[in-house]
Amino acid sequence: MPTLSMNELTTYRWSLEEDIQRYQQAGYEGIGVWRQKLEDYGEERGVDLLVESGLKVTNLMWAGGFTGNDGRRLTECIDDAVHAIRLAAALNAGCLVIYAGGRNNHTYRNAEKLLRGALDELLREAEDAEVDLALEPMHPACAGDWTFLSDLESTIALIDSYDSPHLKLVFDAYHFGHDRSVMANLEELAPYVGVVHLSDFNEPHSIDTNRCPLGEGRVEIDTLVQGLLEAGYEGDFDVELRGSEIHPSRYQELLTGSRRCFESACASYVGS
Repeated sequence: MPTLSMNELTTYRWSLEEDIQRYQQAGYEGIGVWRQKLEDYGEERGVDLLVESGLKVTNLMWAGGFTGNDGRRLTECIDDAVHAIRLAAALNAGCLVIYAGGRNNHTYRNAEKLLRGALDELLREAEDAEVDLALEPMHPACAGDWTFLSDLESTIALIDSYDSPHLKLVFDAYHFGHDRSVMANLEELAPYVGVVHLSDFNEPHSIDTNRCPLGEGRVEIDTLVQGLLEAGYEGDFDVELRGSEIHPSRYQELLTGSRRCFESACASYVGS
């Protein structure tokens, strides 16, 4: 069965130490690491703690912002991303998640030029460190300050233009798991996926990206997981939930319920 991890953004109020302990107690083999918690704990100590835990780091979040929408210069963003690549290598992470940055009053062409300039440098670092970079496209209603990549097609075209085995994408079920045309083309999508972020939702897409527990919303988790496995996807699945329904009082319930939902989807695939 593929590795299932819990993303630290889901258990936002827990510390790195709590995340590791409680994920393991709940039977998880993997963890999606959020750099903020790693920094709060102390990067060197945190890397040692994660390595000693035996949990697989399925993805490290995040680096990017190359369009300058958060006030940083491009060189600052690239330097930070280089540091994140080295962190990902130390953690033996499945991939480093990359947010391109919002449009920030750029034309699409100029925004892409900035992203390409960053990727030209970062892919050399990633290849040397044997780290995969995974671009995350988002639903247009949610992209805002995060990324100008708002559809899978243009993201795949960008990846194809580099022809690098170290450049992939994040498939987030919140953004695209409800789209019937996407679900019908998982076989074409699967080779590009660096990590799958499992999530669910009931509310319309918005900048708040409010999500709900797996199996309680509009995303057919069984169909998505089975479809990707049938398409040959051999990577990791990471549960990323956030929003008003993801309250600290429910964290333990979310750990148990998410794992049960995923295992049910995998069991259905094996039994099919």
